[in-house]
Amino acid sequence: MNQEVTDLIDTVKEPWQKELCSSLRGVVHGAIPDFQERVQYKKPHFLKNGKYAAVISTSKDAVSFTVFNATGLSLPDGLFDGPPERKTIKLKQGQSVDLDLLSSLVGQASSTL
Repeated sequence: MNQEVTDLIDTVKEPWQKELCSSLRGVVHGAIPDFQERVQYKKPHFLKNGKYAAVISTSKDAVSFTVFNATGLSLPDGLFDGPPERKTIKLKQGQSVDLDLLSSLVGQASSTL
């Protein structure tokens, strides 16, 4: 684990956002073998073979999780936005999060990086 990423997540003010960021980081850790993580643009970025695999970002009322290399993924209707090559889900407080689905999507998307 990259200490800079840990420290960044620890600075997230809203407890629900901090917990969700940690959970999403765990999703990446479980789904992508041999990945790297770093802080870039004040956000945790996860890379495989030097290519973006996922990024977590927070806003005032949401946590966004972006999956890169997403072209060809079978995504549930209405959950993700963005161009074919990267898809983002915006999660709000109290919204249920299917971590298994996100793990599967990140694993599939990163498998060809």
